[in-house]
Amino acid sequence: MKWHVIFLRFTAVLLLSAGLSACALLKPSPPPPLIYDISAPNDFVKSRMSHSQFLIKEPAALKFLDNERIVIRLNDDTIEYLPKASWSDKLPRMVQARLVDTFENSKRAGAVAKPGDGLVIDYQLISDIRAFEVAIGVNSSQAHVAISVKLLNDANGRVVRSNVFTAHAAVSGQSNASYVKAMDHAFDQVAKEILVWTVR
Repeated sequence: MKWHVIFLRFTAVLLLSAGLSACALLKPSPPPPLIYDISAPNDFVKSRMSHSQFLIKEPAALKFLDNERIVIRLNDDTIEYLPKASWSDKLPRMVQARLVDTFENSKRAGAVAKPGDGLVIDYQLISDIRAFEVAIGVNSSQAHVAISVKLLNDANGRVVRSNVFTAHAAVSGQSNASYVKAMDHAFDQVAKEILVWTVR
């Protein structure tokens, strides 16, 4: 094979590669996922105040909840994640942060902190996220939040009491924002109930 034929073939390969690279660069990248957060309650009914200091640990959760994905349940056995949407952090860390905010917003506790904050504590709040999802129905959909909580005496390691807090909220609409808003409402109710139960 003559050298100029080899040169032409090599040049053609280079041009083809460059063209493919240019097409890859021109192809638009997929849009980033929408980031959602839950809020901590700010409005509280009058309730007992405690002078105790509380440590709120990061909740436990099954693997399908222990991430940034937003869960929807199609039936008792099938779950999916909302497309193009995620929480602002892993769900257990987000719930922990908003529970701390709830206690601080209420001004019902002597002090509240997360592990590592250096607080001398009286009680630990140990929790487990059992549900944090929207159940999709034929005619209607509902957000469902369920968190089990144990109040642990830090001095002797004994569980003072335990309870499971559950709330539902109707979904208005079929958008991701509607699903998240309903979950936020359900969490608002659960967070308030946990606060009142803890400081009683």
